[in-house]
Amino acid sequence: MTQPSLRESALRLLPLAWPVFIGQIAVLSFSTVDTVMVARASALDLAALAIGGSTYISIFVGLMGVVQAIGPIAGQLFGAGKLRQSGHETEQGVWVALALSLLGCTFLLWPEPFLALARTEPAVADKVRGYLHGLAFALPPALVFMAYRSFNVAVSRPKAVMVLQLGGLALKVPLNALLVFGFTLPTPFGEWQVAALGAPGCGVATAIVMWCQLLAAITLLRRDPFYKPFGLGYRLSAPNRTSLAALLKLGIPMGLSILIEVTGFTFMAFFISRIGATPVAGHQIAVNMVSLMFMLPLAIANASAVLVAQRLGAGDNADASRIGWAGLEIGVLCAALLGSTVYLLRENIVGLYTGNPTIVAAALPLLAWVALFHICDAAQTIAAFVLRAHRIATVPLIVYVVAIWVIGLGGGYLVAFVVTDVGPAWLHGAQGFWSMAALGIGLAAASLSGYLGWTLRRERALAMHTKATLSS
Repeated sequence: MTQPSLRESALRLLPLAWPVFIGQIAVLSFSTVDTVMVARASALDLAALAIGGSTYISIFVGLMGVVQAIGPIAGQLFGAGKLRQSGHETEQGVWVALALSLLGCTFLLWPEPFLALARTEPAVADKVRGYLHGLAFALPPALVFMAYRSFNVAVSRPKAVMVLQLGGLALKVPLNALLVFGFTLPTPFGEWQVAALGAPGCGVATAIVMWCQLLAAITLLRRDPFYKPFGLGYRLSAPNRTSLAALLKLGIPMGLSILIEVTGFTFMAFFISRIGATPVAGHQIAVNMVSLMFMLPLAIANASAVLVAQRLGAGDNADASRIGWAGLEIGVLCAALLGSTVYLLRENIVGLYTGNPTIVAAALPLLAWVALFHICDAAQTIAAFVLRAHRIATVPLIVYVVAIWVIGLGGGYLVAFVVTDVGPAWLHGAQGFWSMAALGIGLAAASLSGYLGWTLRRERALAMHTKATLSS
């Protein structure tokens, strides 16, 4: 059989990847809208947003990763033609999301451990608390919506999610502007003024949007006939111990892996905040930029994992192997092109965020690391997603612990705060954290790509052996 070209593989991935890409851009634009608006409010609010956003992401992403275990499970069942069972597993994921919401809201309502870690000054800490209290009301609908999203992507229906995510962004922008900067509303009884909330207004706006988005998803489940064969949209099935155990067995290492990956960034913000408000503001811009760039390889990773899971469910391991490796190659090529473009245009890009020359000076050197980081990040992300489609989640977890926490975060702390008199100036401060983060993510990319290659070669050999046995 002729091996498909990269172009042919890209055409298979494209229908799944582009809606996921646009939807994820819409989601990340929540943070971009927050950053751009708050940067024009005050440096104090921007510092609070950086710390509060890092806290929320640390909590949400780890919990979200557990819920995302629905994807590989529902995708394999869908590929095998077991539609009702696929829908049942999704309903069990909703129960997991609701349970995890209780845990997450506790940390958001009482964020003192995170504030202590960041050593936040009192004025910033007050704004961080207000921001996180708003997000505590956003977490439950966000996690339940993640179950809906994971299922839709797994059954090759990402456009339904994309439309709702774009609608959420359209609502977020005006709400943000009103609550961040305040507004005056004329009434028959005089003017009604709402004070500018700054960073806390972003949290309130996000909570309102998340509830509206979830209600729209529930309405779609009940009215769209597509979901009827899956048994969704009518009545939530009771918790099933076997299904919940299978979800958690895959979801916990997935959640921990994603948590470690993201906390490599969020804990950087906590530590950099000890240097001062200006360095952490510059770091916030660099993080937002690399997060925007990450949406492209994330979309390719999602599409690759979906097709791999579906082909595994259909029993076509050889095709699953081909599409998995092609996704990795395509993702790295796209990341190299995008990373190079951002590096060449870095001055113009930083200028879009803020005109404050002090913040620009803090952010500009960090974007030089973004291009290298992005290429390695793309490789490790796609490799990890394809491995999870094979229900392999423990190996990425071990790699992330060493590469991101030990080398990236631990190494960054070492060069930024301990060995400050050794090596060039760019190796210390915020740049020190970014240089070690790039080194760590590069190690993760090499390790996971190598392990994926070994896994796919083993499966191809197994498929050939099985074919030869059946033909004889």
